[in-house]
Amino acid sequence: MVQQLHGGSLESRVARLQELTKASDPEKIEEFRKLMEMSWIYHDSALEGVVYTPEELNAALVDGQPTDAAMVPVFDEIRNHKTAIDMIYEMSERKRFSVSLDVIKKIYAQLAPEELEGRGQPTYRKDMPLHRLYFHDISTPDKISYKMRQLIQWANSADTKRSTHAVRLAAKVHYQLLHIYPFPRHTGKVARLVMNLILLRHGYPPVIVHATQRQRYYDALKGADEGVSRLIHNALGASVESAVRFFEHVEEPVEGT
Repeated sequence: MVQQLHGGSLESRVARLQELTKASDPEKIEEFRKLMEMSWIYHDSALEGVVYTPEELNAALVDGQPTDAAMVPVFDEIRNHKTAIDMIYEMSERKRFSVSLDVIKKIYAQLAPEELEGRGQPTYRKDMPLHRLYFHDISTPDKISYKMRQLIQWANSADTKRSTHAVRLAAKVHYQLLHIYPFPRHTGKVARLVMNLILLRHGYPPVIVHATQRQRYYDALKGADEGVSRLIHNALGASVESAVRFFEHVEEPVEGT
């Protein structure tokens, strides 16, 4: 699937973005990353039914400790998400790396550190949740371990890497993770973080599925993976265009300088 954007194909626009970032100064890149991460945490949390205010995000990520004790859990959740994002950026830059069951569990543990208390690693879901945000079919607990191993084997196979485009691979791994639904909490966040880890490894920017797309996203998950792949392609195209616009913006010179 080759998506046509305003300035050409997805691949050509990604190449343009890479050119722009290489030519940008570190301060500009850091400014963009901070803005992007705020947007990432806001929209990704909104997909899970949790809407943070800009003030809450800024306070948790920039200002320091909460003045109200009732806000401590909110701050912890935001900061855990930020640390998980930092983790996948670091993983994406390793020379030798592949997505593994251990990597997926580490991402989940970062989002839910309480799961590690008294344990070596977080464990998979052991029941069928009665109340959840996602309404597509999910695996029964006895099938989770097997299906997770199958997914990792497929994603890392030489045949898959040869025949499946990186964006398609990322979208499909994300789709399959949400259908396996391995963890009692944060599975949606984990699936999107793993998807973005794969994209970053292949030179793409992260995909941010906007809160306005929430119902479309939920509906797409109820169908075949092609629907989710289309939605992810469109979201990636929007992310690329937004980043290109940010780096192409040039301040007007001050008269007389």
